[in-house]
Amino acid sequence: MSSSPLGLIAGNGRFPFLVLDAARAKGERVVVAAIKEETEPEITERAARDPGIRLHWLSLGELSKLIETFQREGVNRAIMAGQVKHKQIFSSIRPDWRLAKLLLSIRTRNTDALLGAVSKVLGDEGITLLSSTSYLEPLLARPGVLTKRAPNEPELSNVAYGRTVALHLAQYDIGQTVVIAESACVAVEAMEGTDLTILRAGEIMRTLQHEDTEDSFLSRALTVVKVAKPKQDLRFDVPVIGVKTIQTMHTANATCLAIDAQRCLLLDGGRIIEAADAAGITIVSSEA
Repeated sequence: MSSSPLGLIAGNGRFPFLVLDAARAKGERVVVAAIKEETEPEITERAARDPGIRLHWLSLGELSKLIETFQREGVNRAIMAGQVKHKQIFSSIRPDWRLAKLLLSIRTRNTDALLGAVSKVLGDEGITLLSSTSYLEPLLARPGVLTKRAPNEPELSNVAYGRTVALHLAQYDIGQTVVIAESACVAVEAMEGTDLTILRAGEIMRTLQHEDTEDSFLSRALTVVKVAKPKQDLRFDVPVIGVKTIQTMHTANATCLAIDAQRCLLLDGGRIIEAADAAGITIVSSEA
């Protein structure tokens, strides 16, 4: 354990809370930079209960304030945890001078380019970004079938095809999830995120089924494939799934989920497997 506090740049969802709890369990003091547009408000209550947590709220565009806050608090290592929606790039958020300069310096405004540039700026200021999984290795998916039910032959075919498509998609940093039915690609992820991609696929299949209830060519049962990028930087943007993912799949009539072993976080731990088993969904984790 370092004598300096750990910095936590908190995005949305449960991920930041898991990192926070794991770091505090190891006795780390944590300085949380909560993003006004993303972080769950309950982090205020969490910090109020624990004197080992220092909480600062800042806007997504305030890169200089982030650096100044960490430097003032003595932070020289930090973790990014929790999603920052890609579409925020095109929102009404006003970047400060440092972020504006950074945005002008990169050719493409995809996740890798943006966060890679932010990481370099932090490093230049003496703040090293650690892997976002540093404190959560027990939650990384192990290889194999994780649920009671194993994938059937059609689902395995969907997984094989879906992994090929998803890996091509991921290398361009467009998205990391595809939804497949009978080895046909129904939906690919872009800025909307995984859950909305799955729901869109379910709606597409319902529309097809409505148009041709007698002889629908495609099965309504969907397979969701979520992969890590070929050169995934685990300091940020690590693939994650949670109970909400399973609930979304159930709503969309998706029966199989394929993920990458050791490169996908199960945010809700065993609760994900319990939810999948209850819904009849199979989860298979493959080594890249």
